[in-house]
Amino acid sequence: MRSFLVSVAIVTTLIVVGGLVFIYSGFFDVAASEPDSSITRWILDTTRTRSIKAHAADIQVPPGLDDPAQLLIGTEHFAAHCAVCHGAPGVSKGEVAEGLNPHPPDLTHSSEHYNPSELFWIVKHGIKMTGMPAWGDHSDDELWATVAFIEKLPGMSDQEYAKLVAQVASHGGQHHPVLSTHPEPSQDGVAHDHAPNHHN
Repeated sequence: MRSFLVSVAIVTTLIVVGGLVFIYSGFFDVAASEPDSSITRWILDTTRTRSIKAHAADIQVPPGLDDPAQLLIGTEHFAAHCAVCHGAPGVSKGEVAEGLNPHPPDLTHSSEHYNPSELFWIVKHGIKMTGMPAWGDHSDDELWATVAFIEKLPGMSDQEYAKLVAQVASHGGQHHPVLSTHPEPSQDGVAHDHAPNHHN
């Protein structure tokens, strides 16, 4: 028994010392311009997925998520804050997204991997070690509306998205509580917020 404990102590010490040597050697390349190894990707992806599912397990989806009014509010938030990194139907990702590692995913199929509660948790809390910010300073109602929009993304055509953005513009952007000016659809189909953005 004693020899077993000694062996465990030696192995643990070697792991700790090896980890410290790895950290302080600077061997690991943190450059966003370099892709992660397959093992690093697996560790990060698995950790992220399991964490999201665990933390969102008790979140209750509110009624009325299919309300058309919710879709308009979610469209406004998505166009103003999300499309620049994730793109949208008929709208390419912005230049900043190309420099991020990992690259922001196309959210068209995100609802196939995450349920509404998990999507809400992601939007509200963001994700460490990615470019995904936390939007916790926005109201839960607005974030749920954004989830409602993401749920409608599968199968949404370029024309349908452009029509939703136009509807938001015709309402003067009044659904969006943090905008001090009205978002105007540009040629790329995104409703841009001309008010100072304090989230970057």
